[in-house]
Formats: sequence, structure tokens, C-alpha cells
Amino acid sequence: MDAGGSAADSAPDWAQRYLSELATGRQLSPHTVAAYRRDLAELATLAGHGDWARLTHFDIRRFAAKLHGGGQSARSIARKLSGWRGFYEWLALHTTLAANPVDGVRAPKRPKTLPKALAVDDAVQLMEANTHGHAEPFELCNRAMFELLYSSGLRVSELAGLDVAWQDPRAGASASLGWFDAQAGEVVVTGKGNKMRRVPVGGPAREALAAWLAVRPAARDGGAALFLSARATRITPRVVQQRLKQHALRAGTPVHVHPHVLRHSFASHLLQSSGDLRAVQELLGHASITSTQVYTALDFQHLAAVYDKAHPRAKAK
Repeated sequence: MDAGGSAADSAPDWAQRYLSELATGRQLSPHTVAAYRRDLAELATLAGHGDWARLTHFDIRRFAAKLHGGGQSARSIARKLSGWRGFYEWLALHTTLAANPVDGVRAPKRPKTLPKALAVDDAVQLMEANTHGHAEPFELCNRAMFELLYSSGLRVSELAGLDVAWQDPRAGASASLGWFDAQAGEVVVTGKGNKMRRVPVGGPAREALAAWLAVRPAARDGGAALFLSARATRITPRVVQQRLKQHALRAGTPVHVHPHVLRHSFASHLLQSSGDLRAVQELLGHASITSTQVYTALDFQHLAAVYDKAHPRAKAK
């Protein structure tokens, strides 16, 4: 402990010594040190005095609540609390500080962000874009992939892992993680936790898959990948993302579209039509119903929008 050290010394002195140690001792970047400086200055402003030892656990909780009430995000408040906690841990090594007042103070819970789903009309328009007339093989491949993502709610990794049919490892082939069962009109996929599930494939997706399989070239490695890249190798999730983004731009879709948007759209639209949360859970491959319940919020948003638009007494005069 420093001779004569006390947490009652002026705030700028202790804060500056701490910041200097961050810069020289820990060799943090100037940008990071500047962020710590701003956070400590904000703490001093909230406290209204320079006596760090006088601040209590309840003071810090009050400050966090004040920041939250002022519109600061949960992420920002969590960062500030972390910075303050580190300062008090350092201060305890140099003073007779009784306890760290930041210990046990938690930032407000971050609001759950709802998954983005396309409107039904936008999803249909996206699927039907550029499907008329002669199509090149890669276009047929794209159409089959996009239809299947929306039809069956697959994760992009599950889509990329599909084989044209089940591969029997006893015949020397690699065991299939997923495959298209054309006779049953289903895909079998291996999801999270290595759990396998069967998912129905809708009529338009089956037609798109048949059109693609009719022109699908042999894979360069002789493998059985259902979807191939331009080099005739198994397609990667990144390539699927890029192709879908370009397709959505050409189709004039009003929002950014990536494969998970089609998965969210599948779940949201199915729930809107059926109301069967358990069935949607099974089709998505969610281990917990909690993961699926987020789509009920999307369904409520849809119903609320319909109400606001259609009900004569929905809008205030």
C-alpha cells in the first residue's frame, strides 16, 4: 500500500495514476485508455464529488439506472460498469478501500432482437423472380437452393451439407450428414447437437430440385453433393450467402436478404398460418421451445399491423 494512501484523495489524482498505469504498465492503446478516461469522468460527474471511497453499491446501481433512463444502451452500460469495476480493483491495491462498490451490479438486460422475416408477398416475389424462360444450370441450382431454404427452413450449413441421396458408408462412400429423399418429398438434415430430422419439401421446391438434378454436372471429386459451386465442388455457406444477396438485389427485395432471413420467414409464415408452435419447433430443429417462441412475437407484430391498417377504431383521431 502507498504510504499515506487514501481513497479520499482527489479523484483526478487517482484516476490519472490508474490511466497512466493502463498506458505504460499494461500498454493499452491510446484509444482504449481514452475510453477508460471518459468512463471515469462520467462516474465522477454522476457522483458529484471526488471521494471515490464514499461511493457505495447502491450509488453505482443508481448511476446505472440513471444511464439507462437517459437512453444509454445495455451494452454501453455494461462496458462502463466493467471499466469502473477494474478501477476499483486497482484502487483497493493502493488504498484502504473496504469493498468494491461495483461488484454485483449488473447492466440492464439487453432487449431481445427479433429475427427479421420477409413479408409473405416479398418472399413469394423473391422465389418467383427470374424463373421464367430458359435458365442456365447455375441459375437452376440457385433457384433450387433458395426454394429449399424457404420451403423447409434449413440452416445454410444444413443446405450445403445435403447429398443427392443417402450414401451408404458400407459401399465405400462417406456417410451422409443430410440428403434429399425425392420419393418421400423430404430432406433429412443433421442439425445442432448432431440431431437428425426430416423436413417436408414443398411442391415448388421439389420442382426446382428436379430441374436442377436434370442438369447437375458430375462433382469434380466424384462426390454426391446436392449443390455444386462453379468449380463443381460442394457449395459453401458463404457462396450461398453471396448468391442469395445478388438474387435479392436483382429481384428488388426491399430488405437485405441472407439465408437465415429465409429460415425466419419460413417459421414466421408457418406459425401465422397454423399457430402450431410445437410443429414449428420440430421443423426448425430447436432443442427448446423457448428458441421457437420468439416467432410468436413476430406473429403478434403481423396481427397488430393488420389491426392498425384495417380496424376503423385502431388509430387515434
